Amino acid sequence: QVQLVESGGGLVQPGGSLRLSCAASGSMFRINVMGWYRQAPGKERVLVATITNGGGTNYADSVKGRFTISRDNAKNTVYLQMNSLKPEDTAVYYCYADSAFYGSRYWGQGTQVTVSS
Repeated sequence: QVQLVESGGGLVQPGGSLRLSCAASGSMFRINVMGWYRQAPGKERVLVATITNGGGTNYADSVKGRFTISRDNAKNTVYLQMNSLKPEDTAVYYCYADSAFYGSRYWGQGTQVTVSS
């Protein structure tokens, strides 16, 4: 139905930037909301940012002002621009997509982001 593939993770120094991409394929017209979660070692998966079909966005307090979520509908791709990265941003980042029509949430495979000097 919907397949998600993330890319763009890696190792970056504190204060640096990364841009994550989430390429979607399948029944995209059934998708209502897309976004990103992250999971640090030994911790629960937490919501980072969301974006609706209409372009409405929402962010976790911990990333407001530093991260920006956007989408390119022509490319079926969602981006997460991460600036002023901190060591506490280190986690596996997962893209997700919600479909009210299918009553399902779809997940990507995850991409590792490590912030370290």
